[in-house]
Amino acid sequence: MIPISVVKLDEAAERLAIEVIRSGVLAQGPMVARLEREFADLVGVEHAVAVSNGTTALVAALQVLGLEPGDEVVTSPFTFVATLNAILEAGATVRFADIREDDFGIDPQAISTVVGPRTRVLMPVHLYGQPADMDAIVPLAQQHGLAIVEDAAQSLGATISGRSVGSFGLGTFSLYATKNLTTGEGGMITTNDGVLADKLRVLRNQGMRTRYQYEMAGHNYRLTDLQAALGIPQLAAYGDNVKRRRDNAARLSAGLADVPGLRLPSRLPGRSHVWHQYTLLVTDEAPVDRDEVTKRLTEAGVGCGIYYPKAVYDYECYRDHPRVIVGPAPVTARVVRQCVSVPVHHHLTDGQVDQVVEAVRKAVAA
Repeated sequence: MIPISVVKLDEAAERLAIEVIRSGVLAQGPMVARLEREFADLVGVEHAVAVSNGTTALVAALQVLGLEPGDEVVTSPFTFVATLNAILEAGATVRFADIREDDFGIDPQAISTVVGPRTRVLMPVHLYGQPADMDAIVPLAQQHGLAIVEDAAQSLGATISGRSVGSFGLGTFSLYATKNLTTGEGGMITTNDGVLADKLRVLRNQGMRTRYQYEMAGHNYRLTDLQAALGIPQLAAYGDNVKRRRDNAARLSAGLADVPGLRLPSRLPGRSHVWHQYTLLVTDEAPVDRDEVTKRLTEAGVGCGIYYPKAVYDYECYRDHPRVIVGPAPVTARVVRQCVSVPVHHHLTDGQVDQVVEAVRKAVAA
């Protein structure tokens, strides 16, 4: 089976992890501080604040904005459930704006239809490795006086108009095991706002400025030095790894360009794509549906994933939730029944990429 994702750590990560173990400083310490500095450099921001996971990054980013009951966050319905859960955990109400099919990101025109007097935050999701349309979203936020919290869990290093995701407001990233850069579990919040960065650092440490000097009701959102040690060596290799992903995506697109009924992902003008996933749409014009395609790919030994099979609110636990406000999302409704992701990760060989192409072509055939 060619897996949809692979986790491999090299000897440099092993050496740093052993260094941490021998140092006796296992909790948040110098390795976390180093990871934060180098992560901030990669994103091109002044501050990066490490936390325990990507969901926590979203929650903490919302918490330091001082949201009150009834305040609303507008986000995408086509995302991992952590996006919705974080908004609810922060005590806010969530409204959804439909997505665009070309970038799978929230549609700025749809945002305009749901922003209201209680809206406080726009939360675009940079899905699969490509930025949402921040060139249009930022002016909307400015027009309505809204904060921006970017869910960039899947898109570290992606840019739009030369500017990195995570630099438009408060950026949040996941360092989960399957992400392009991983610490196993972990998250990061990026910002150019020194006041918010300071609040985040106090918040993640039980609200303590220094030992037993409490300044707010806080939490334990800390990352460990062991986790940071796994991530630091990957930062140096990140550019090369993303280049390999881009090369793999180009080979996939070249091999699948003429398949009827298949819509391929693409990098939009002015944006860079880091290809966390290579996500196809099996359109209604295809001779078979998406579920049959996934079945055939699995039988052919090619791993695949459906990210995501439903709109995020379309589960029983959210349907009657008083702080989940649902509206029309026809593009999302179509994409969730058509999308399927195939391997694109940087550990693939050229031969494996060719196998993926052949398997997809056969899977979509009548």
